[in-house]
Amino acid sequence: MSEPIRANSILPGRREDIELHTADGLKLVGELALPAGDTPPAGTLICVHPLPTHGGMMDSHLFRKAAWRLPALAGLAVLRFNTRGTSSVRGTSEGQFDKAVGERFDVAAAIEYAEFASLPNVWLVGWSFGTDLVLKYGCDPSVAGAILLSPPLRFATDDDLAVWAESGKPVTALVPELDDYLRPEEARERFAAVPQAEVIGVDGAKHLWVGDAERVLDEIVSRVAPDVAVPLPSTWDGPMEFGDASAYADRTVAAFSDVPVAGPAQRQAPGSL
Repeated sequence: MSEPIRANSILPGRREDIELHTADGLKLVGELALPAGDTPPAGTLICVHPLPTHGGMMDSHLFRKAAWRLPALAGLAVLRFNTRGTSSVRGTSEGQFDKAVGERFDVAAAIEYAEFASLPNVWLVGWSFGTDLVLKYGCDPSVAGAILLSPPLRFATDDDLAVWAESGKPVTALVPELDDYLRPEEARERFAAVPQAEVIGVDGAKHLWVGDAERVLDEIVSRVAPDVAVPLPSTWDGPMEFGDASAYADRTVAAFSDVPVAGPAQRQAPGSL
């Protein structure tokens, strides 16, 4: 019998904890999710999370759902990691938040991991602060393209956009109609500097994409694995597990407020204090 795919549904796949090692000597915690069995992935998503000082992490809900669903529904590999100083249930990455400066090494370490693991068709998927990191540091020869979710363009500069423009690599920006930081009309003006950039305004959506995860995952899949039919199935006929949806009940997903947020119980990265 088919069952509905819910927010905490975990579909079959091979999932393993991984460590990334940065050029400046830090260990970052992460996870790699792959299609079940010996099926090779059709493509790879490297997920770069929202602002860690305000709740962003590798488990921010869009990326958690991508890792739990897309290996089975779209044959994709999903690599998630915590940038420096960021905590989630997986653990705490070494180092400290560095306002999009030291994080250049974090993005490079993730791309390098994908390259050495021979993961195919690598796309960077940034969300909010993560889009700035993708734009600043992600235009690597081994990267096929970029998908930007709620890009605020806070840290990325015109020079960063020029690098992507010159590369010709595909760039898709999904911009919520009711975003708090950059709305579709302004986004089209800002991204006009990247001729190949596709800016998609999403009616009714907000910065955190609550209630719109399925639309986001469909848009990602349609670009990274265009042979996969979308919309993706909303039911699953097969084994299904369920994640602990209460793990972040006290922590807003990628919120932007000045109120400190508590994190879940953590496992420290090996060798960290």
